[in-house]
Amino acid sequence: MHGQNRIRRSEYGTQLLEKQKAKWMYLVNERQFRRYVENSMRTKALTSEVLLQFLELRLDNVAYRLGFGASRAQARQLASHGFLTVNGKKVTIPSYQLSPGDTIGINPTKRSSKYIAQREPALKDFKTQEWLQLDHKDMTGKVLAKPTMQNTGSTLQMDHIIEHYSR
Repeated sequence: MHGQNRIRRSEYGTQLLEKQKAKWMYLVNERQFRRYVENSMRTKALTSEVLLQFLELRLDNVAYRLGFGASRAQARQLASHGFLTVNGKKVTIPSYQLSPGDTIGINPTKRSSKYIAQREPALKDFKTQEWLQLDHKDMTGKVLAKPTMQNTGSTLQMDHIIEHYSR
């Protein structure tokens, strides 16, 4: 019979797969991801929660969560091409870390672009997560609070990722 001799994945394999899923999902390279893990391990708070916050509060991810980009890759490109502003200032770094109270918007000089005109109708019915607030008329969003495992809907096993780097 086919499939009977399937090899069970080791603990290391499970941890590695979880790390790779997170890297692919958030479009982060290994060096940056390792830095996020190391910084989250240094904090006194729950390490897995802090790691999730580092990943979720990236500018490209928040732009995606607010609906400015149809995908994380598209939101990343919006950031690097100067489409996004943080607290009224243009930011071109997709990995820029946001904090509660920051306002994200579309650069006024880019508002007339074809892409923004196409994206605007989709924002009218867009549902954001509870830690974000979206004003679709002004095309701005605000980070209300730090994200948690419960309010992001993340299916990633952050503990496996932490264990992988703790080796």
